[in-house]
Amino acid sequence: MYFCFRQKDLSHQINMIIDQILTSTKKTAEKGFAADIKSERPIRSIVKAMSWRIVGTVDTMVISWYVTGELVMALSIGSIEVITKMVLYYGHERIWNLIKWRKQ
Repeated sequence: MYFCFRQKDLSHQINMIIDQILTSTKKTAEKGFAADIKSERPIRSIVKAMSWRIVGTVDTMVISWYVTGELVMALSIGSIEVITKMVLYYGHERIWNLIKWRKQ
């Protein structure tokens, strides 16, 4: 029962996201942003970013281990990757801040 509910909930969320992307107007976008501000606290975003970075780094380590067959090499690649990805993401964000597309 729980699984069925969660699956329906996920399907509903996916449909909402698609609707927002395809049929979003300025008014609905503002409502969505206002709702996000109320529901999504900065600390939650920070924890989500950190957890995603951990998932990404573990993924890189597993793939590196599979490709090289060496655990030490995989851990080295993952350790370097976690730093370079943060630097690249920062640069990516700064560049996007310069782009005026779809900004209010």
